[in-house]
Amino acid sequence: MAASTNKPHWDANTNVPEQKIPTENGLFTIKYPPKKLNIIWGNDSRYWRLPAEPTGSPAELIQVSWLEVTGTFDGAKGKKYEIGFEVSLTPDAFGWNGCHVYVMAKVGKRGKYSWKRSSLENPKTGNFQIPLETLDIKVDDNPNNTDTKIYFGMYEVWSGKWKGGLKIYNAIIKEVPVTPPPATTSS
Repeated sequence: MAASTNKPHWDANTNVPEQKIPTENGLFTIKYPPKKLNIIWGNDSRYWRLPAEPTGSPAELIQVSWLEVTGTFDGAKGKKYEIGFEVSLTPDAFGWNGCHVYVMAKVGKRGKYSWKRSSLENPKTGNFQIPLETLDIKVDDNPNNTDTKIYFGMYEVWSGKWKGGLKIYNAIIKEVPVTPPPATTSS
């Protein structure tokens, strides 16, 4: 356990800076390091190894049966974002066979979650992003919409299996172009 608290869960450190990377067309990608995320059981060294420094190193899952890593991001009205996590598996990773990791996101406290699932059971080498399929979420541009906060997370809480050997490098929020609706023609 961390010496400064008796809480078993790691609460996101809002003072940890994110990395904002410009991309094409004036868009951007933001990377949240592990210490900027909420990690269930993250303050308990039996389950997680958190990096000493706020940025640059991954959080390593030693073993849990309840995987829950979450964060928030202030979205902008009318913008669309791709949500994911940069991860890797250690050579001795275990418990991933037959269970799926879900990446979920919603806009606003009362929003409806969108999700994608990924299987980690086939050995992968190096860093990779989950979900393996794109998870896009759009912030409504309705003027009455006052809650544009995006809630996102990575979960595997349903199998009850113990699992370990997952390294989390960053949560990734990538602004993507919004496709305008097709033009309608009148006859």
